[in-house]
Amino acid sequence: MATSKTKKSASKKKAAAMPNAGAVPPYGPPIRAAMARGDMQEMRRVAASARKWIKDAQAALDKLEQRMTKMGGK
Repeated sequence: MATSKTKKSASKKKAAAMPNAGAVPPYGPPIRAAMARGDMQEMRRVAASARKWIKDAQAALDKLEQRMTKMGGK
């Protein structure tokens, strides 16, 4: 059984290995939770946030694919 100190150091190592991605995208569970609560303002906020994240992610993916093409691979 791991101690909390061990868990913390493992979490730090895992976080250090991951790139800094910024805000967490509004994936399925938060979207479904907003729907379950039925708060129209929250649902609109979550939807707008998800649309923005998808747009930003698509733009980044397009740039990545352009770079890959320039470098001779795809």
